[in-house]
Amino acid sequence: MASTENIIEQTQKFVENELEGDGSGHDWWHIHRVRNLACTLAETEGADLTVTELAALLHDIADWKFHNGDDSAGPKKAGDWLKTLGADTDTIAHVCEIISTISYKGAGVATPMQTLEGKVVQDADRLDAIGAVGIARTFAYGGNKDRLIYHPEQAPVLHHSFEEYKKNDGHTINHFYEKLLLLKDRMNTAAGRKMAEERHRFMELYLDQFFREWNGNA
Repeated sequence: MASTENIIEQTQKFVENELEGDGSGHDWWHIHRVRNLACTLAETEGADLTVTELAALLHDIADWKFHNGDDSAGPKKAGDWLKTLGADTDTIAHVCEIISTISYKGAGVATPMQTLEGKVVQDADRLDAIGAVGIARTFAYGGNKDRLIYHPEQAPVLHHSFEEYKKNDGHTINHFYEKLLLLKDRMNTAAGRKMAEERHRFMELYLDQFFREWNGNA
């Protein structure tokens, strides 16, 4: 069986190779930031660092958004990879459970995490979706999906099911109201909530400026 250090090292190389060059905002550097944030939160909250780091590294290895809405693709690919490295079955099961439940699934859909490790990885992933980096990623994703930046006649939709959310193809500014501005109140940890406050305020300032410019007032 490989050592924990070797499993993490090999997993980093695997993920970096798989996601390098992605232009949707779900690239290796997103993983890098989430991993660092998750480890910081794990140390603060007392979560298991091995499970946290592996789940953070693998959480987007096969994102449903790029696999025809199949939310089983990520856990399966992560589990298969960890098995090849000889990771223990409990760790594999825990990591796959986190990956299977980490994603935002709509404004009206609860996504509770069952473990502390899951909570810190989910917080880290959501923190990278908001603030300055989150804004950049949002427009990168919108461009990748050929979405308009904004359309004043298309209102946001607060989706009540994951299936509705999967089918959403609204403009990018709507995504702030359908997801990003809702994340602050969905943080699991005290440290995550504190980090989210500042990033949330930055998004509000950005949107204020956006609409001033859109309306010719700035």
